[in-house]
Amino acid sequence: MAATYLDAILAHHRERAANDNRDLDSLVAQARACVPPRGFAAALRNTPHLAVISEFKRKSPSKGVLNAEMQPEEMARLYQAGGASCLSVLTDQPHFGGSVGDLQRARSACDLPVLRKDFTVDAKDVCDARIMGADCVLLIAAALSKEQMSEYLHLARHIEIDALVEVHDEAELETALHCGATLVGVNQRDLVTFSVDHERAVRMGSAIPNSCVRVAESGVRGRADAESLRAAGYHAVLVGEHLVTSASIAEAVTELCVP
Repeated sequence: MAATYLDAILAHHRERAANDNRDLDSLVAQARACVPPRGFAAALRNTPHLAVISEFKRKSPSKGVLNAEMQPEEMARLYQAGGASCLSVLTDQPHFGGSVGDLQRARSACDLPVLRKDFTVDAKDVCDARIMGADCVLLIAAALSKEQMSEYLHLARHIEIDALVEVHDEAELETALHCGATLVGVNQRDLVTFSVDHERAVRMGSAIPNSCVRVAESGVRGRADAESLRAAGYHAVLVGEHLVTSASIAEAVTELCVP
């Protein structure tokens, strides 16, 4: 398989995790002592229209800087005003320009549940998400072994944080479901070419059980895409670039909230 942008990012995070000498049991205890989360998956399932997870994303490896002027508080308020059900905030600094501070500032400015969008490669990362104030942690199937996914899902339940399991194809979906995932995201973006395969997300929508909350991620370009994904059975779309580069951010969110 060709090398992907994900390889270099994961190498960085795995090296960081290998040098992390903190005690896991202490982190678990700290995470369990945090204030109750806002309920990320529940917010998506209970939204009567297509739920929008609006993402605060400063830059990307493929596109560079997306919006140099945006501030987390302002964006969170605009997203909520536009009708977003949840937020997603990048906390990876080297590759996406994000930070823990971005997540905390965005969450403090609104009432929405927040996903920590980062590259989870260690159990301590799951705890860190809860401790920093996130209501959901991202688990990328392509980055984890089956054993790791099962372990991190179990840990997430133990510390009462939701876990969004991101998959790219049917094989990864099968693994995620076997491991007990109940909140599943289908990434429409190819990890090698960066191209968006909208039809793959449409196809996979019907393969995700009704017991799961279904999320379509990446490459959502407007209302037509949202309508197509809603028809395919998705509860929510996760949208970043389309929103942060919009001239009218709140209106752009509202446009995606299709019945």
